[in-house]
Amino acid sequence: MRPPRGRDLELGMGRKILRRDVLGGAGLGVAAAFGGKGAFAAMAEPSPQDQPGYYPPRLQGLRGSHPGSFEQAHALRDGAQTLRPLDTGEHYDLVVVGAGLSGLSAAYFYRKAHPNARVLILDNHDDFGGHAKRNEVVLGGETHLANGGTLEIDSPRAYSAVADGLLRDLGVDPITFEKAYHDRNFYAQRGMGLGVFFDKETFGEDRLVAGLPNVRDTLPTVEAVDRFLAATPLTDKARADLRRVFVGPVTAWPDKSSEVKKDLLSRMSYEAYLRDMVGVGPSALNVLHSITKGEWTVGIDAVSALDCWGFGFPGFLGLNLAPGPTDRMSFTPKGYCQGGSYVFHFPDGNASLARLLVRALVPEALSGKDAIDIVTARTDYAALDRQTSPVRIRLSSPVVSVRHDGPPNAASQVEITYLRGGRTYGVRASKVVMACWNMMIPYLCPDLPDGQKAAMHELVKEPLVYTTVGLSDWRAFEALKVASIWAPNGYFSSLYLNQKVAMGDYVGPTTPDRPTLLHLTRTPCAAGLPEHDQNRIGRSELLATSFETFERELRTQLAKILAPAGFDPAKTISAIIVNRWPHGYAPERNFLWEAELPDEALPQTLARKPFGRIAIANSDCGGGAYTDVAIEMAWRAVAELG
Repeated sequence: MRPPRGRDLELGMGRKILRRDVLGGAGLGVAAAFGGKGAFAAMAEPSPQDQPGYYPPRLQGLRGSHPGSFEQAHALRDGAQTLRPLDTGEHYDLVVVGAGLSGLSAAYFYRKAHPNARVLILDNHDDFGGHAKRNEVVLGGETHLANGGTLEIDSPRAYSAVADGLLRDLGVDPITFEKAYHDRNFYAQRGMGLGVFFDKETFGEDRLVAGLPNVRDTLPTVEAVDRFLAATPLTDKARADLRRVFVGPVTAWPDKSSEVKKDLLSRMSYEAYLRDMVGVGPSALNVLHSITKGEWTVGIDAVSALDCWGFGFPGFLGLNLAPGPTDRMSFTPKGYCQGGSYVFHFPDGNASLARLLVRALVPEALSGKDAIDIVTARTDYAALDRQTSPVRIRLSSPVVSVRHDGPPNAASQVEITYLRGGRTYGVRASKVVMACWNMMIPYLCPDLPDGQKAAMHELVKEPLVYTTVGLSDWRAFEALKVASIWAPNGYFSSLYLNQKVAMGDYVGPTTPDRPTLLHLTRTPCAAGLPEHDQNRIGRSELLATSFETFERELRTQLAKILAPAGFDPAKTISAIIVNRWPHGYAPERNFLWEAELPDEALPQTLARKPFGRIAIANSDCGGGAYTDVAIEMAWRAVAELG
């Protein structure tokens, strides 16, 4: 690689930050495992997770679905055939495929029901937790934590007795923890809030405008909205349009009932509603287009207006809609719909929940005693897969086949084949929980009924990128009075400083001259198409994007946004972790594109049917990318196995 020159040098592209290109080698012997020459010519090397110093939370570069975690799945999808596996001689009461929150919960519930059971958990990633990814960065001699995936314990509905009961078992009290450890006023007390970056290409000049009032869930004052809009580079027409969206009034359908209005809103996109019913012009729509990406990974053209009302987005004042969801809403009725669960997140997001589950399953792997010291406890990965442990977690071990040893209704066991270190291995189990992503299960279990496989393929996951950037200081943000920034047309559509969550020995961000972490979100999509088509295009883009491209884009964007405060990306950026999730959020129903069906006919319902000694547990078949869904689906799967 040639040394950086010109603008790349100014941006700091020459800094010694680990760069792992997504297009590089997987390092796990894909060709050999799928039948290339010499597949068994050499003995398998010792497992990386058993080696001294193995600690994936501190890896930088491309994380999430990292190189080595997905190539085998793609090869299987494309028709590759596995070799005859080496028989390990291992037999378990339960094998769980997938070490995410649903898989770990399934193992927990099964062990609770069968205390003497032997359980093996297999996962294709180099760390447990699935989307509950922990980013751990040492800056200035201090450890900083961030979520590389799922962030919060929250849901549009109250946690069920099952999900809440598991949290209580693990010692997690979200209401108490939120009050005691999460300082939501940390930045506000410094006069820092939300800003919007208007880019030159779209709005005529590069300008960061601080002070956007909270326009979700609460009604901002007219004075605050006017003050913000006056500072923008927008035309008078665009300012008037946004003012009407933020503070109303909207007089659409004055003679129709709330019920009829909700039905109409469910049949048009948020974009169409704002354009046709509120009279918002193209310039203001450009400002608002990305507002939905953080929740749905697509713009306002592909999300129903009703869902956006339910989530608390602006533009509905004056419609006089009655609170409460309808049958034509997706799984996310928040905001004006009222209800919902408690909200809390650990410094590393829901990774601490995964770590608590691992501590309960394999106590030797994580020291400590409660849900507070789990934040700073260090995982002993070598303890995860010991022969003497009743529960074993085997990483970097993608499963490629799960088959009964006879007809599903008469089989005595299930044969599981997985890859590791370029070799193919086989284990047996009395029962199996498939807690991996639904789109892979038809390839792993080809004997499933065709209707069930088709239902699984319907559930298209939503791609996204959560990038964690280590900063040597955050003085530029304080100078500009912003803690979070919305960039409607940026490569990354939103960014925010690490929130202040201090638990036990962990402190989090302190003063502006000290290091901290910055989060950036990108959800690639293609406006104008149905949601799932946008998801597929976005996924292809992610898989074709190198780490170098992500790095250059984020350095360029930060340099432009923070230029008025003299931000120097070459000096200030100390670490970069790109958490790439081509298969990200579990899909919810989108009534703009999908038929309204009874529960028993939903693809989620058809996909999760038990099959002989195999049960399905994941958030995909629960219809929502929420922690409580993952837990409930695990409980259901274990109950089905008995």
